Amino acid sequence: MAAKTGFDYAPQAAHAEKVVGPGEYKFAAAFLDHGHIYGQVNGLLEAGAELKCVFDPDPDKVATFLASHPGTPVAASWDAVLADPEIKLVAAAAIPNRRADLGIQVMDAGKDYFTDKCPFTTLAQLAAVKAKVAETGRRYLVYFSERLHVESAVKATELIQGGAIGDVVQVINLAPHRLSKASRPDWFWDKQQYGGILTDIGSHQCDQLLTFTGSTDAKINFARVANFANADHPEFEDFGEVSYTMSSGASGYFRVDWFTHDNSPVWGDGRVFVVGTNGTVEIRKYWDPVQPGDPRDRLYLVNDDGSQLIECADKVGFPFFGEMILDLIHGTEKAMTQAHIFKSAEISLRAQAMADAAK
Repeated sequence: MAAKTGFDYAPQAAHAEKVVGPGEYKFAAAFLDHGHIYGQVNGLLEAGAELKCVFDPDPDKVATFLASHPGTPVAASWDAVLADPEIKLVAAAAIPNRRADLGIQVMDAGKDYFTDKCPFTTLAQLAAVKAKVAETGRRYLVYFSERLHVESAVKATELIQGGAIGDVVQVINLAPHRLSKASRPDWFWDKQQYGGILTDIGSHQCDQLLTFTGSTDAKINFARVANFANADHPEFEDFGEVSYTMSSGASGYFRVDWFTHDNSPVWGDGRVFVVGTNGTVEIRKYWDPVQPGDPRDRLYLVNDDGSQLIECADKVGFPFFGEMILDLIHGTEKAMTQAHIFKSAEISLRAQAMADAAK
């Protein structure tokens, strides 16, 4: 859990419920360009899914994956993955601007697709995937790990949706990240490939703003991006911020940046502040510097019951993965609706476009 970089963040649940039996639901891992694939695979395995095979055109990436998942069969080709009738789902973490096209190929092959965030880098890609989902009836799912794979965020979602703080008035999401400059691949610096900071890590925040406010859309009030400290990579953006008015009427704001210092014990001190008509929630996802013990995954709740520090680490679990598998088997949408995924991507892409136009 104490990953030094965001790209190797791959939590493991202390207590996981398997929703399917051995061999009942098989998936493939493919296109291992981002380390989030390890979190995606962990979650699926913990929920009982079987990893049928792994594929990447780069044998070095496959070798690294096999070090973590020894014995996994290696697919001979991408076409072999698509043609395998036992594979029901493909989990992938490709270079961002390739994700939509790969997802379309997966859905054309009669399978569901589970991609790392961001799901798209352009609105045209979003439109093409929407059309393909409508055509095929397959699902295009997204690993929004900053909410789905953080126990304090899972607990906060439960509390907020259960009315613990009344109606949500405002959500402020602060999402700093460590740059780890020397470890980044070439595509990381190329805006055409990564999509911009609001498109990329901003998509996490849009997922959370919609979820915590109970909204289905958002109006963008302002959006800004900048490159303050990386002039050697002129297409890179190391800072971004957006203000929204959510469809619920609540205020939504997030800041994303790449300025977590190397001396920080975590890759980013992610925090979420939620104000309701009858209380507040503060989520301390990865670090809480003023508390002893294991200073992660805790939240502060203030409401009619008083002030509480709720410890979440190794207590809440990650129900998304099991719910997703059951949704795909039964045609339900408990884990996350397709409409929510598309809207999260849309409002992040539109904010990026607004910020680009203002530069």
